[in-house]
Amino acid sequence: MIDAHTHLENGDLSVEYVCKFIDAAKEKGITHLQILDHTHRFFEFKDCYKRVCEVSKLQEEWFLKKQKNSIDDYLKLIAALKKETFDIDVRFGLEVCYTPETESLLSSILKNYHFDFLIGSVHSVNGYLYDMDSFSKELLWNKNDPSTIYKSYYDSIEKLIQSNLFDQVGHPDVIKLYSIDPGYDLHPTYHHIARLANEYNIKMEDNTKAHYSYHHPDIGLNADFRNILKENNVQIVTASDAHYPSDVGRCFELLDPR
Repeated sequence: MIDAHTHLENGDLSVEYVCKFIDAAKEKGITHLQILDHTHRFFEFKDCYKRVCEVSKLQEEWFLKKQKNSIDDYLKLIAALKKETFDIDVRFGLEVCYTPETESLLSSILKNYHFDFLIGSVHSVNGYLYDMDSFSKELLWNKNDPSTIYKSYYDSIEKLIQSNLFDQVGHPDVIKLYSIDPGYDLHPTYHHIARLANEYNIKMEDNTKAHYSYHHPDIGLNADFRNILKENNVQIVTASDAHYPSDVGRCFELLDPR
């Protein structure tokens, strides 16, 4: 079993902290663990968040608190961990905050580094973060028609796939997290994304975080979306999006085993 998306965000970049995730994975019967952190942690990606900071002081304050390390600190940690032997397969990568506007900039930065994998995720819509309980409803959801938000999000997901920069799409349908009706039928979008994912040979996450953090009724992917991905022979990987060792593999036992 794989947990393809776990974060070091709430700890230091140390071998000891990583080992807490590995120990948690072994306890859950996970044999393949992917460890990463957000690009917003690393100073080298600061310019990719200009729009997020420009549109809202609240978002700028949020971002500045997230900036903690040089990417070199993470690379040194990975080098140290690669010398260790673990009982399970452990790989190291990045979760990249993708926007169409920053695609060229991201490409120019990412080409300087080598990771075991790269996850591309959409975390903002027109510069506004959509999943912050403290301000996203005020800044985004209460000011825009939900259909506009959903369409912009999925348009970015499509461009993310077509960028050919990534191995995996992070939480592909997480825009549903607040259970707000999109106002239109998403099935044509699901079919189009599935065809693109197949064409570009990119993995899609069955990510449980919207369920255990935002109480969305779907355990992972929307059931119809999952079935459409499978019909298109898209590889689906289980992902907890754990931000703490205790959340590794969380709710995997509730996922549809088919």
